Amino acid sequence: PTSATPAARRESSGSGGSSAGGPGGMAATAQPSFAPGKGVEEFRNYEDSARQAVVQQHYRLMREKQTVDFVRRMHKKYHAFDRCQMTVREAFDALKTYVDSSDPDSDLPNLEHMLQTAERIRKAGHPDWFQLTGLLHDMGKIMFLWGAAEDGQEGTAEGDQWALGGDTWVVGCKIPDTCVFPHFTASNPDMQDERYNTDLGIYEPGCGMDNLLYAYGHDEYMYQMLKFNKCTLPPEAMAMIRFHSCYPWHKHNEYERFMAEGDRLMKEWVLKFNEFDLYTKSDERPDAEALWPYYQTLIDKYCPGKLWW
Repeated sequence: PTSATPAARRESSGSGGSSAGGPGGMAATAQPSFAPGKGVEEFRNYEDSARQAVVQQHYRLMREKQTVDFVRRMHKKYHAFDRCQMTVREAFDALKTYVDSSDPDSDLPNLEHMLQTAERIRKAGHPDWFQLTGLLHDMGKIMFLWGAAEDGQEGTAEGDQWALGGDTWVVGCKIPDTCVFPHFTASNPDMQDERYNTDLGIYEPGCGMDNLLYAYGHDEYMYQMLKFNKCTLPPEAMAMIRFHSCYPWHKHNEYERFMAEGDRLMKEWVLKFNEFDLYTKSDERPDAEALWPYYQTLIDKYCPGKLWW
């Protein structure tokens, strides 16, 4: 990562706006503390975790059903943002019982994972917008309120959630072998369609990560929702929210052919965020009521009042 600007170095000790530089200055002064009792190698275990059967079924269905046509249908269904108005707190209350069936690392309600992430970012001394991003990043899973089983949007740990959570990839071009459970890729109908199964597919080289279609889930929904409501989180935060599940891109360096100016810097920020998103998962439960007053001040700053969902 690049060295942060002086402004970014000042921000790393507290509140403040975004930086035009990368997160390198932050990385030099503050690292995430890993979840108690877990080593790095124990995270993202897709071979023999305690939740293996549920996770494997999730990805089998996700790879089979997430096509260009499906993604476009979800965009049409959800991106009018005219279903209801809720505050962020009301949305969190609605998510209290949601457990992510794609996650091999935690079976806690998703609200508690989001608080774990935000608190580790806060304790590392990162800016307030970064902290709030930790709190908000998984909130798009609230789609389960309006979703259906046939669209992979059930809210229970055993229900189908293949259009709510899980690692995403770019639809409309060849699915890379670096996706988890690569043997499921052959079941995707788009991979038998010559429009979609080549390296470029429906895209042009250098078109930019913002102009691609992704397997649909909470990331895209939350990004579009914050954008629709004109929330004032900086571009770095919006990239963290939109791309944190796209592991083929930020972990395995896929899709380099599509990257445009600015995408490399955004990728650095996403990687920085994922240190906290991934490695802070634990069975240590946060006290949501005690923590909420602090986070409400950040919500009031960046995304106040009732929002359209």
